[in-house]
Amino acid sequence: MPDSRFQDRSVYITGAASGLGRATAVLFAAEGARVFVADVSEEGLSETIDSIRAAGGVVDGGVCDVASMAAVRGSIGSAVERFGGLHILVNAAGVGRAARFEEIDEAEWQRVIGVNLTGAFHTMRVAVAHLLQAPGGNIVNIASIAGLRGQAYNAHYCASKAGLLNLTRCVALEFAARGLRANCVCPGGVNTPLIRHFVPQPDYEKRLVGYYLPPAPHMMGMPEDVAKTIAFLASDDARMINGAALVADFGTLA
Repeated sequence: MPDSRFQDRSVYITGAASGLGRATAVLFAAEGARVFVADVSEEGLSETIDSIRAAGGVVDGGVCDVASMAAVRGSIGSAVERFGGLHILVNAAGVGRAARFEEIDEAEWQRVIGVNLTGAFHTMRVAVAHLLQAPGGNIVNIASIAGLRGQAYNAHYCASKAGLLNLTRCVALEFAARGLRANCVCPGGVNTPLIRHFVPQPDYEKRLVGYYLPPAPHMMGMPEDVAKTIAFLASDDARMINGAALVADFGTLA
């Protein structure tokens, strides 16, 4: 293995069937972690698990909808039972799409908030007791630059990510003296299956869309780029970083 920063550490990762979650699971396993992956897509999870095992990594996992507290309790319980504890939680599960404000119905609002914000509350609420028992226990949540400013045609997604940022800060403060860290990574555009849902429609006002696109067409991040940022925050190299929103966006927000 090229590195062993996470040797003998157990990591629980949501949204691991594709995109950022899968890339993060692959990286942590390559660096020695025991990885438990969760997602609503059984097929995607199987692909992630097979990829990690083929590379010699230690992995297990199961289907879990993070919007359900009962499902999260069962899933994290399985991870703790399988690996004997939990050291790191990574919340990469996320949903959303570009939509005019008047097009967002209550069901879609509830689903986006339920996965992106309430889902992270569920996993953190269940995982905290286990993370507090682990030296260097910490949480990394995947927010977005959409949580740091308003964006037209993204009201529900922006609201969920802004809420996640402040939820993370609250957890970071409350548990800092007990040795538990919590941070956010805030990516810009990343080439994942989710990004297809945010392609602006032809009738969107260009001046309202252009300012949150990457500075140049080639400046689209890859899942592996964000995974490396997540791994840094979760490692002992970042032991002084707590309650942070680490932006990784090629300067888009700047």
